[in-house]
This record gives sequence, structure tokens and C-alpha cells, in this order.
Amino acid sequence: MASLRLLRRGCCTAPAGFAQPSRVWGKSSLRCGALGMKCGMTQAWQPDGKVVPLTIIEVQDVQVVQAKRVPTSEGEGLNLQLGSGWQKRKRLNRPDAGQFESRGLPLKRYLREFRVSEDAQLPVGTTICARHFVPGQFVDVQGTSKGKGFEGVMRRYGFAGQPRSHGHSLSHRSGGSLGGAAGSLYATRVMPGKKMPGRMGGKVRTAHSLLVYRVDAEHGLVYLKGTIPGGKGSLVRLKDATRKRMDTSGRGHHRLPPFPTWLPGDDETGGDVTEAPLARPL
Repeated sequence: MASLRLLRRGCCTAPAGFAQPSRVWGKSSLRCGALGMKCGMTQAWQPDGKVVPLTIIEVQDVQVVQAKRVPTSEGEGLNLQLGSGWQKRKRLNRPDAGQFESRGLPLKRYLREFRVSEDAQLPVGTTICARHFVPGQFVDVQGTSKGKGFEGVMRRYGFAGQPRSHGHSLSHRSGGSLGGAAGSLYATRVMPGKKMPGRMGGKVRTAHSLLVYRVDAEHGLVYLKGTIPGGKGSLVRLKDATRKRMDTSGRGHHRLPPFPTWLPGDDETGGDVTEAPLARPL
């Protein structure tokens, strides 16, 4: 029961016989990300009274399940497969359950892969918790947007619609002409990519360069500035931002995150709850 409580609190652990990896950032270093659950939104206030919208993500029960070698354009790359969430044995077939049982890992509900560099490889069984991220850094969040169903062009693409008078009867929200045969003889067809009514939402979208405002390691929570795709309870992928890449000097960041991840015995200065400084405009 004690180990279960520690796991639910999101404490990072390493497997037995764990060899300490390189803890130094390199120019081409690429850490793995993490899996989380969107819990909802809240807000905070800056000293000048401005409201900061925050999205809460829970990072719990994330472990390295497998390390894979995958072919790339440059030869061969390394992917780390992470598992998250709890799952019942009866909901998994024998091959899926066997990969967890053979490695001595609890059954996971979600499996996702992350590309990593050679110096950021982690052994199977390593737990990744909220301390994997630090306040002040930027992350990319990928999730599935909310499904809106079949929608018209006004809601789907922001069309202005048709006039409310002058003969437009019962067609005020239509998209108008589809183009006709302009520019080509007898080409009365719908051109590919034409914006028309259809299903809206329910697609994988990525929110880039979101600021990590706060990290609550005790409860496994990460607070991000802004909004992310998906509804409450949905699965999201977090990784270091690609458009605002970190350098080894840590410029533009509160401090560099732990490499390749936070491990027991690392520096815990700042307590379990730390916040990013927002004195400068973002």
C-alpha cells in the first residue's frame, strides 16, 4: 500500500540496478515528453492585477514501457514508449498484457512514443512525474479537439453569410457561389479544398510554446498559461517546445529542466510548489 500511495502522488522512481545517465545538456539533446490528463482551467493574478488563464494537467502513473529503434532519413533513431493510466486485465488481450507483465510493470491504458536523443535514453520502468518540467520553460501540448458535429460554413470557417434582405430568402447562412466554370471551359465542378459544411473538431491539434507557470509536484499537477485542445479528462502529450528551443545557457527560461528527467536525489530547492516569474510581459 505504501508503494501504491507513492505512485499515486507522482513520485519519480527508477528501476532496480539503475545506472545514472548523463545529466549534462548537449547541443542536440532531446528529452522525452510526458502524458497527462486535462483537468480543466483556473486563473491566477499578476502583481499588477492582470488575470493569467491557466490550464491544469495531471501527470500521473507515467512510466517508460519500451525503447525502440526506428528507421529515419538519417539512418536510425531512438523512440521511448511511455504508458499512462490504469487498466483492467480483462480489457487487454494476451500480447498487450504480456509486454507489461514480462517487464514487471502495472497495466497501462495509454501508450505513446516520443523521439529522444541517445544521451536522453531512460531504462524501462523509469517513472516520469510533474518534476519533469520546471516553471518558466515552454512546452508543446498535443491533444484531440472537441467534436462539434456537422456544422455550416459560418461556424466552421467564420463566413459572413448572405444579406438578410434583397431576395435572399432562406439562404442567410449559406456559403454562396462555389466558383462555377471560371477560368476553365465547362469545368463546373467543386474544386479540391473548397470550404464547405462538414464535420468540425475531433482532430489532433498542437498548441505551441505554452509557458509552464506552476508545478505542484506533491499532487502531480502542471499549470500552463493559456488553453489547450481537448475536453476535461482527455489525454494530452507534453514535450519541450520546438519553436522556442532551449539552449544550455537557459536564456529566456526560469531554469533548465532536469536532464534526462527528474530522479530521486535531485535538487528540490523551491519546494513542491513553484511558480514562473511573470514580471515581464509574455
